[in-house]
Amino acid sequence: MLDTTQGDPAPPQDEPRGCLFALSQPPLMIFLAVIGCLLLIASLHDLLLL
Repeated sequence: MLDTTQGDPAPPQDEPRGCLFALSQPPLMIFLAVIGCLLLIASLHDLLLL
């Protein structure tokens, strides 16, 4: 006989999402990488060229 009962109910979608979910978004990571590269370039310029 086939078992047609449903499995566990899906979790509610209203749960708050944490910081790791925000950091997994590609646009945010690209933005943070660009800002980090600009800071790195500025600091290297100050340390090595000035």
